[in-house]
Amino acid sequence: MEEALRAAERRLREAGVPSPRVDAELLAAHLLGVSRGRLRALALTGAETPAGFEEIVDERARRVPLQHLTGTASFRRVELAVGPGVFVPRPETETVAQLVIDRAAGLQNPKIVDLGTGSGAIAAAVADEVPGADVHAVELSDLALAWAGPNLAPFGVRLVQGDLATALPEHDGTFDIVVSNPPYIPADAVPNEPEVAEHDPQMALYGGGADGMQLPRAAAASAARLLRVGGYFVMEHAEVQAPWVASFLEQAGVWTSISTHQDLSGRDRATSAVLDPTPVPLDPTRKAAR
Repeated sequence: MEEALRAAERRLREAGVPSPRVDAELLAAHLLGVSRGRLRALALTGAETPAGFEEIVDERARRVPLQHLTGTASFRRVELAVGPGVFVPRPETETVAQLVIDRAAGLQNPKIVDLGTGSGAIAAAVADEVPGADVHAVELSDLALAWAGPNLAPFGVRLVQGDLATALPEHDGTFDIVVSNPPYIPADAVPNEPEVAEHDPQMALYGGGADGMQLPRAAAASAARLLRVGGYFVMEHAEVQAPWVASFLEQAGVWTSISTHQDLSGRDRATSAVLDPTPVPLDPTRKAAR
């Protein structure tokens, strides 16, 4: 098996896969139904290469996402089912979930909603790590909803289909925390990674408008509607968008404690704010946010 793993590593490296050895091992482990650690032990003892290994490596070399081939994606402590039609959760989003979890830790039975839940990653992680939380999730896409449903059911998350801009009007003013990882890529930007550009659904990528900020603005507006006074909002965005998000939250006149948060790579990945109990009127001389 070790020889096959090395050949797979070379094949994936030539195809530009960022982590060729890791992916080769994960694919073999998937076929054998064992952990990656167990796979390594089997390789050292001269175990046979699993059937179909070359074929699945060829698929990965064509830049089909690893998670589509294994059918699962790890997110914090949760294993999610993923595949075509749903955005594959990214490690950097785990820091966004951590912000929610940290904020919820000081609340008793917090009511939390994830707007644009996709696979259900953030909502599942929060429900898993915050005992007693009343977690809701909103998703518009039929395809994503089909993945989110089974992912969220074991955690008791209340999943509804709806537009993040208009969802849950019956819950206005009742949530303690609103979190969102909305689409935010600008209209004319094309992701560099083939796994994203060719396999992630466009509905989950492009935020609307030349700056990609249409849906992030809508998520922020919904958060202001859904939160109780003093409630907490956190949203993921691209690094370059951090100043824009902070600016339009300030311009809204209803937020306080606006803060930018970095991911594990040191990039400005999310912005949080608290719904201000004493809104301040806008300065009419201030320039509008982009």
